[in-house]
Amino acid sequence: MPKPLSHIRVVELGTYITGPAAGMHLADLGAEVIKVERPGTGDPFRAFKGGLYSPHYQTYNRNKRSIALDTKDPEDLATFHALIATADVFIQNFRPGVAEKLGAGEEELRKHRPDLIYCAISGFGPSGPARDRPAYDTVAQAASGYLRLLTPPENPRVIGPAIADSVTGQYAAMACLAALMERTQTGEGRRIDISMLEAMCHFNLDSFTHYYSVGEVMGPLSRPVVSQSYTFECADGKWIAIHMSSPTKFWEGLLAATGQEQLNDDPRFNERLERIRHQDELIGIFTPVFREKSRDAWCDLLEEHEVPYSPAYDSDEALEDPQAQHLKIKVEAPSRELGTFTTVRPPYNFDGKPELDVTAPPVLDEHGDDIRAELARKKVG
Repeated sequence: MPKPLSHIRVVELGTYITGPAAGMHLADLGAEVIKVERPGTGDPFRAFKGGLYSPHYQTYNRNKRSIALDTKDPEDLATFHALIATADVFIQNFRPGVAEKLGAGEEELRKHRPDLIYCAISGFGPSGPARDRPAYDTVAQAASGYLRLLTPPENPRVIGPAIADSVTGQYAAMACLAALMERTQTGEGRRIDISMLEAMCHFNLDSFTHYYSVGEVMGPLSRPVVSQSYTFECADGKWIAIHMSSPTKFWEGLLAATGQEQLNDDPRFNERLERIRHQDELIGIFTPVFREKSRDAWCDLLEEHEVPYSPAYDSDEALEDPQAQHLKIKVEAPSRELGTFTTVRPPYNFDGKPELDVTAPPVLDEHGDDIRAELARKKVG
């Protein structure tokens, strides 16, 4: 597959998720991403489950090179600045003021690369009353109003993956791409500031639109009720998900697939708005029905009647689905640490071709000697 960013070098001084995720998205598009890490320990995410190669670290650091530098050491700081002089984009995700202490503030780095795209990711932004508060995924979800949309009201607890971290990294990468495109016209760099709070508020846009347009404060069931979305357990203990949206044909297909056509004669269910009002009753009716057959049997019936459905897979099943296999979503690469690194390929298909080639996340300082040698050659040249 073409690598649209193959001419771009990114230096990432990032930890945990937001900065590394932004770097990974650019690396997936072909950029050369050099991850600068602390000697000895590296990105703290490396040791999240002991060792220096946790699955948490692996998730956001494929397709990168690693060099270990202590920017408090004059020699390492000089190497870091020499590296910046060759970079197009710099990414950091520290609290405001920390990068400056590390010799990685915008003003300092522009001395070495004036047209640098400088991307600073923070929890709450570079100014304001919450500027210095520490922020992680759950904090940003809560501050943006998103956490309440995922939390079971009867038993409040945090559930689900690190959405705010991942979303912020993706928005940051998008902003870097826009700044790079602008630079081709102006020859000038940009400073990009993006906070997890701002990213998650934008990601939660539907909720705010409902509130400001019609005064509705959405809750965990607001969207699934209106979209007529369901999850049912089948006879084999596996789950199936259905999303009928608004076309009547999908409701009629569900009735035909389940043998429940009589529900169209019930005034609680024979019109979409009534089904929305009475979704709990519908769930009560369909729950025992779906427990009568296996998930595979229901998949066949729902497909036959053209109902929007999917098996509700766990991670050990999803990439084995025939469509996922057809799209070659699961890819592998040799790994010094694991033998074989298995991951999900980038979702892009350029000119009909998917990107199937990935490199395993680097071990700490894996490319340090090579990068130093490259910089020395440039200096001599």
